[in-house]
Amino acid sequence: MDLSRRSVLAALAGLTLSPALPSLLQAQQQAPAPTRSASDEHIAMLLYPGMTALDLVGPYHFLASTGVEVHLVTTGPDLSPVPSDLGLALQPTATFATCPEDLTLIFVPGGTMGTVVAARDPTTVHFIRDRASRARYVTSVCTGSLVLGAAGVLTGKHATSHWITRDLLTQFGAIPTAGRVVRDGNIITGAGVSAGLDFGCTLVAEMRGMLDAEAILLVSEYDPDPPFPGGSPETARPEVVDLISQGLAPFVDEARTLGILGA
Repeated sequence: MDLSRRSVLAALAGLTLSPALPSLLQAQQQAPAPTRSASDEHIAMLLYPGMTALDLVGPYHFLASTGVEVHLVTTGPDLSPVPSDLGLALQPTATFATCPEDLTLIFVPGGTMGTVVAARDPTTVHFIRDRASRARYVTSVCTGSLVLGAAGVLTGKHATSHWITRDLLTQFGAIPTAGRVVRDGNIITGAGVSAGLDFGCTLVAEMRGMLDAEAILLVSEYDPDPPFPGGSPETARPEVVDLISQGLAPFVDEARTLGILGA
Protein backbone atom coordinates (compact mmCIF):
# COMPACT_ATOMS: atom_id res chain seq x y z
CA MET A 1 0.00 0.00 0.00
CA ASP A 2 1.28 3.47 -0.88
CA LEU A 3 1.45 5.44 2.35
CA SER A 4 3.53 8.34 1.09
CA ARG A 5 2.65 11.80 2.34
CA ARG A 6 1.43 12.74 -1.12
CA SER A 7 -0.97 9.79 -1.31
CA VAL A 8 -2.35 10.55 2.15
CA LEU A 9 -2.83 14.22 1.27
CA ALA A 10 -4.51 13.27 -1.96
CA ALA A 11 -6.86 10.83 -0.26
CA LEU A 12 -7.79 13.32 2.44
CA ALA A 13 -8.34 16.01 -0.17
CA GLY A 14 -10.95 13.90 -1.90
CA LEU A 15 -8.91 13.03 -4.96
CA THR A 16 -9.22 9.95 -7.12
CA LEU A 17 -5.93 8.08 -6.85
CA SER A 18 -7.00 5.45 -9.39
CA PRO A 19 -10.15 4.71 -11.42
CA ALA A 20 -10.99 1.90 -8.99
CA LEU A 21 -10.78 4.09 -5.87
CA PRO A 22 -13.41 6.85 -6.01
CA SER A 23 -13.09 9.36 -3.22
CA LEU A 24 -15.59 9.45 -0.40
CA LEU A 25 -15.13 13.18 -0.08
CA GLN A 26 -15.87 13.73 -3.76
CA ALA A 27 -19.06 11.75 -3.42
CA GLN A 28 -20.11 14.03 -0.57
CA GLN A 29 -19.68 17.22 -2.56
CA GLN A 30 -22.87 18.99 -3.48
CA ALA A 31 -21.52 20.01 -6.89
CA PRO A 32 -18.67 18.72 -9.06
CA ALA A 33 -15.31 20.45 -8.67
CA PRO A 34 -14.86 23.20 -11.27
CA THR A 35 -11.99 21.49 -13.04
CA ARG A 36 -10.94 18.90 -15.52
CA SER A 37 -9.52 15.53 -14.52
CA ALA A 38 -6.09 15.79 -12.91
CA SER A 39 -4.72 13.50 -15.61
CA ASP A 40 -5.53 16.17 -18.20
CA GLU A 41 -3.75 18.92 -16.31
CA HIS A 42 -0.13 20.04 -16.22
CA ILE A 43 1.50 22.62 -13.96
CA ALA A 44 4.92 24.08 -14.73
CA MET A 45 6.89 25.67 -11.90
CA LEU A 46 10.07 27.50 -12.89
CA LEU A 47 13.38 26.73 -11.20
CA TYR A 48 16.23 29.20 -11.66
CA PRO A 49 19.47 29.73 -9.72
CA GLY A 50 18.99 32.11 -6.81
CA MET A 51 15.23 31.68 -6.44
CA THR A 52 13.76 31.69 -2.93
CA ALA A 53 12.91 28.06 -2.16
CA LEU A 54 9.87 28.75 0.03
CA ASP A 55 8.30 30.81 -2.76
CA LEU A 56 8.05 27.55 -4.68
CA VAL A 57 7.85 24.86 -2.01
CA GLY A 58 4.75 26.31 -0.32
CA PRO A 59 2.64 26.44 -3.51
CA TYR A 60 4.10 23.10 -4.64
CA HIS A 61 2.91 21.43 -1.44
CA PHE A 62 -0.69 22.50 -2.00
CA LEU A 63 -0.83 22.07 -5.77
CA ALA A 64 0.93 18.69 -5.90
CA SER A 65 -1.42 17.43 -3.18
CA THR A 66 -4.29 17.65 -5.68
CA GLY A 67 -2.80 14.89 -7.82
CA VAL A 68 -2.08 17.14 -10.81
CA GLU A 69 1.22 16.54 -12.60
CA VAL A 70 3.72 19.21 -11.61
CA HIS A 71 6.74 19.83 -13.84
CA LEU A 72 9.68 21.52 -12.12
CA VAL A 73 11.19 23.27 -15.11
CA THR A 74 14.83 24.31 -14.99
CA THR A 75 16.26 27.28 -16.84
CA GLY A 76 19.43 25.23 -17.28
CA PRO A 77 20.35 22.91 -20.15
CA ASP A 78 19.93 19.67 -18.18
CA LEU A 79 18.35 18.25 -15.04
CA SER A 80 21.13 19.24 -12.66
CA PRO A 81 19.86 20.39 -9.23
CA VAL A 82 19.11 24.11 -9.10
CA PRO A 83 20.47 26.03 -6.07
CA SER A 84 18.20 28.46 -4.26
CA ASP A 85 19.34 31.78 -2.82
CA LEU A 86 20.19 30.12 0.51
CA GLY A 87 21.83 27.08 -1.04
CA LEU A 88 18.97 24.58 -0.87
CA ALA A 89 19.07 22.70 -4.19
CA LEU A 90 15.87 21.59 -5.91
CA GLN A 91 15.70 18.76 -8.43
CA PRO A 92 14.07 19.72 -11.74
CA THR A 93 11.99 17.24 -13.70
CA ALA A 94 11.87 19.03 -17.06
CA THR A 95 13.73 21.47 -19.27
CA PHE A 96 12.24 24.14 -21.53
CA ALA A 97 12.42 21.60 -24.36
CA THR A 98 10.61 18.80 -22.52
CA CYS A 99 7.99 20.85 -20.66
CA PRO A 100 4.47 20.35 -22.10
CA GLU A 101 3.45 23.14 -24.45
CA ASP A 102 -0.11 23.43 -23.15
CA LEU A 103 -0.33 24.07 -19.42
CA THR A 104 -3.09 24.45 -16.91
CA LEU A 105 -0.89 26.72 -14.83
CA ILE A 106 2.52 28.32 -15.13
CA PHE A 107 4.23 29.57 -11.98
CA VAL A 108 7.30 31.72 -11.29
CA PRO A 109 8.88 32.02 -7.82
CA GLY A 110 10.77 35.07 -6.67
CA GLY A 111 14.20 35.85 -5.30
CA THR A 112 16.60 38.78 -5.54
CA MET A 113 19.54 39.00 -7.95
CA GLY A 114 18.73 35.57 -9.36
CA THR A 115 15.30 36.90 -10.31
CA VAL A 116 16.86 39.84 -12.13
CA VAL A 117 19.06 37.43 -14.10
CA ALA A 118 16.02 35.30 -15.00
CA ALA A 119 14.03 38.36 -16.05
CA ARG A 120 16.86 39.45 -18.34
CA ASP A 121 17.37 36.05 -19.94
CA PRO A 122 15.75 35.98 -23.43
CA THR A 123 15.25 32.21 -23.42
CA THR A 124 13.50 32.26 -20.04
CA VAL A 125 11.32 35.21 -20.99
CA HIS A 126 10.37 33.57 -24.29
CA PHE A 127 9.40 30.36 -22.46
CA ILE A 128 7.22 32.25 -19.98
CA ARG A 129 5.57 34.31 -22.72
CA ASP A 130 4.88 31.28 -24.89
CA ARG A 131 3.43 29.05 -22.18
CA ALA A 132 1.49 31.92 -20.61
CA SER A 133 -0.22 32.62 -23.93
CA ARG A 134 -2.09 29.29 -23.64
CA ALA A 135 -2.14 28.59 -19.88
CA ARG A 136 -5.37 28.65 -17.94
CA TYR A 137 -3.61 30.41 -15.06
CA VAL A 138 -0.49 32.59 -15.14
CA THR A 139 0.94 32.96 -11.66
CA SER A 140 3.81 34.00 -9.41
CA VAL A 141 4.78 34.53 -5.81
CA CYS A 142 6.98 37.29 -4.42
CA THR A 143 9.28 38.94 -6.96
CA GLY A 144 8.41 36.26 -9.50
CA SER A 145 5.95 38.85 -10.80
CA LEU A 146 8.96 40.81 -12.10
CA VAL A 147 9.67 37.91 -14.45
CA LEU A 148 6.04 37.82 -15.55
CA GLY A 149 6.28 41.56 -16.15
CA ALA A 150 9.44 41.19 -18.20
CA ALA A 151 7.60 38.59 -20.29
CA GLY A 152 4.92 41.17 -21.05
CA VAL A 153 1.98 39.35 -19.48
CA LEU A 154 1.07 41.89 -16.78
CA THR A 155 0.17 44.87 -18.97
CA GLY A 156 -2.99 46.48 -17.61
CA LYS A 157 -3.31 43.83 -14.88
CA HIS A 158 -3.56 44.20 -11.13
CA ALA A 159 -0.67 42.31 -9.57
CA THR A 160 1.34 42.09 -6.38
CA SER A 161 4.88 41.22 -5.37
CA HIS A 162 7.11 41.39 -2.32
CA TRP A 163 6.47 44.76 -0.67
CA ILE A 164 10.00 45.92 -1.50
CA THR A 165 9.32 45.69 -5.28
CA ARG A 166 5.53 45.94 -5.61
CA ASP A 167 5.56 49.52 -6.91
CA LEU A 168 8.16 48.57 -9.53
CA LEU A 169 5.49 46.62 -11.41
CA THR A 170 4.41 49.89 -13.02
CA GLN A 171 7.43 49.66 -15.35
CA PHE A 172 5.69 46.71 -17.02
CA GLY A 173 2.34 48.46 -17.35
CA ALA A 174 0.90 46.55 -14.39
CA ILE A 175 -1.21 48.01 -11.58
CA PRO A 176 0.54 47.39 -8.23
CA THR A 177 -2.01 46.07 -5.77
CA ALA A 178 -1.53 45.27 -2.09
CA GLY A 179 -2.74 41.86 -0.97
CA ARG A 180 -1.54 38.41 -0.01
CA VAL A 181 -3.10 37.07 -3.20
CA VAL A 182 -4.24 39.28 -6.07
CA ARG A 183 -6.29 38.07 -9.03
CA ASP A 184 -7.01 39.82 -12.31
CA GLY A 185 -8.57 37.47 -14.84
CA ASN A 186 -6.29 34.48 -15.23
CA ILE A 187 -3.35 36.33 -13.65
CA ILE A 188 -2.92 35.32 -10.00
CA THR A 189 0.01 36.72 -8.03
CA GLY A 190 1.10 36.27 -4.44
CA ALA A 191 3.00 38.64 -2.18
CA GLY A 192 6.29 37.82 -0.49
CA VAL A 193 7.52 34.33 0.41
CA SER A 194 5.04 33.11 3.07
CA ALA A 195 2.14 34.42 0.97
CA GLY A 196 2.88 31.43 -1.26
CA LEU A 197 0.94 29.32 1.25
CA ASP A 198 -2.14 31.54 0.90
CA PHE A 199 -1.58 31.47 -2.85
CA GLY A 200 -1.46 27.67 -2.87
CA CYS A 201 -4.69 27.40 -0.86
CA THR A 202 -6.38 29.85 -3.22
CA LEU A 203 -5.37 27.87 -6.30
CA VAL A 204 -6.57 24.56 -4.85
CA ALA A 205 -9.95 26.11 -4.06
CA GLU A 206 -10.11 27.50 -7.60
CA MET A 207 -9.08 24.25 -9.29
CA ARG A 208 -10.68 21.66 -7.02
CA GLY A 209 -13.36 23.38 -4.96
CA MET A 210 -13.61 24.34 -1.31
CA LEU A 211 -13.99 20.86 0.19
CA ASP A 212 -10.69 19.67 -1.21
CA ALA A 213 -9.01 22.97 -0.36
CA GLU A 214 -10.19 22.83 3.24
CA ALA A 215 -9.12 19.20 3.55
CA ILE A 216 -5.58 19.99 2.38
CA LEU A 217 -5.55 23.07 4.63
CA LEU A 218 -6.44 20.94 7.64
CA VAL A 219 -4.06 18.06 6.97
CA SER A 220 -1.33 20.68 6.48
CA GLU A 221 -2.38 22.30 9.79
CA TYR A 222 -2.04 25.69 8.14
CA ASP A 223 -3.30 27.92 10.94
CA PRO A 224 -0.84 30.85 11.13
CA ASP A 225 -0.08 32.29 14.55
CA PRO A 226 3.25 34.17 14.37
CA PRO A 227 5.12 34.34 17.68
CA PHE A 228 5.42 38.12 17.36
CA PRO A 229 4.27 40.86 14.94
CA GLY A 230 6.49 42.30 12.24
CA GLY A 231 5.80 40.31 9.09
CA SER A 232 4.80 43.36 7.06
CA PRO A 233 6.03 46.95 6.76
CA GLU A 234 2.88 48.03 8.56
CA THR A 235 3.52 45.85 11.62
CA ALA A 236 7.34 45.84 11.73
CA ARG A 237 9.33 48.32 13.77
CA PRO A 238 10.58 51.23 11.62
CA GLU A 239 14.21 50.41 12.28
CA VAL A 240 13.64 46.87 11.00
CA VAL A 241 11.95 48.17 7.84
CA ASP A 242 14.92 50.50 7.31
CA LEU A 243 17.37 47.64 7.84
CA ILE A 244 15.70 45.46 5.21
CA SER A 245 15.21 48.35 2.79
CA GLN A 246 18.89 49.28 2.99
CA GLY A 247 20.02 45.69 2.65
CA LEU A 248 17.89 45.09 -0.44
CA ALA A 249 18.60 48.47 -2.04
CA PRO A 250 21.11 47.11 -4.61
CA PHE A 251 18.59 44.50 -5.73
CA VAL A 252 15.80 47.07 -5.96
CA ASP A 253 18.02 49.34 -8.05
CA GLU A 254 18.64 46.49 -10.49
CA ALA A 255 14.98 45.47 -10.56
CA ARG A 256 13.99 49.06 -11.31
CA THR A 257 15.80 48.83 -14.67
CA LEU A 258 14.11 45.69 -15.97
CA GLY A 259 11.38 47.55 -17.80
CA ILE A 260 13.95 49.80 -19.46
CA LEU A 261 16.52 47.22 -20.45
CA GLY A 262 14.12 44.45 -21.33
CA ALA A 263 15.24 40.87 -21.30
